[in-house]
Amino acid sequence: MLSLERVNAFYGDSHVLHDVSLALSPGRLLALLGRNGAGKSTCMHAVVGFLPPRSGRIRIGERELQGAAPEAICRHGVGFVPQGRRIFPTLTVRENLEVAARRHAPAGGGRRWTREDVQQIFPRLKEREKQLAGSLSGGEQQMLAVGRALMTSPRVLLLDEPSEGLAPQIVRELGNVLADLKKEISILLVEQNLGLAMKLADDVVLLNTGRVVFSGSRDAFEQQQDVLQRHLGVH
Repeated sequence: MLSLERVNAFYGDSHVLHDVSLALSPGRLLALLGRNGAGKSTCMHAVVGFLPPRSGRIRIGERELQGAAPEAICRHGVGFVPQGRRIFPTLTVRENLEVAARRHAPAGGGRRWTREDVQQIFPRLKEREKQLAGSLSGGEQQMLAVGRALMTSPRVLLLDEPSEGLAPQIVRELGNVLADLKKEISILLVEQNLGLAMKLADDVVLLNTGRVVFSGSRDAFEQQQDVLQRHLGVH
């Protein structure tokens, strides 16, 4: 579904991704893990077109994405929930959803999400649809950020630190939603909450200083205690 092959990316003269390869299969959730500064968000930015790679290939299905504009990548079925949510605070909840709505069937097939679909999985967004988004709680804003990405009708959903700053109950609710979503949308998840990531993940890629140091199933990853301790500080 989504693949990166030997992707190299730079910030100016700084080489930040080194031959990164990963493969996200349909209906699975891949957790992209690593310490702060490992290159996780950079990897996502390369996929969505914010940081075009210097070399390598990025594909969704058979379509090449590297070098495409972010809006074109979105049209090809890649949804993105950025770190920090980045909702439109002066628009209402409903307007935030509608501004992202896809007007036509998604490229490559798949479900066309509606506002009602999003409100069904996040009922609080229905209750607050006339409120300004900036007045929502942190948890509600994260629901809105996920809902806005779903309104683009993605085949692949990228989430960058979705549990950051959220209360434990909201984290559990979000985890339940993602567990259901991955049945129909492939998900690439960057998450510092290792418990949440391991609960949801089918596969794991671990980055260290922009390089892949582990790639495999969740079960195989959890058996690699030396890797967990060395790169994540888990004992």
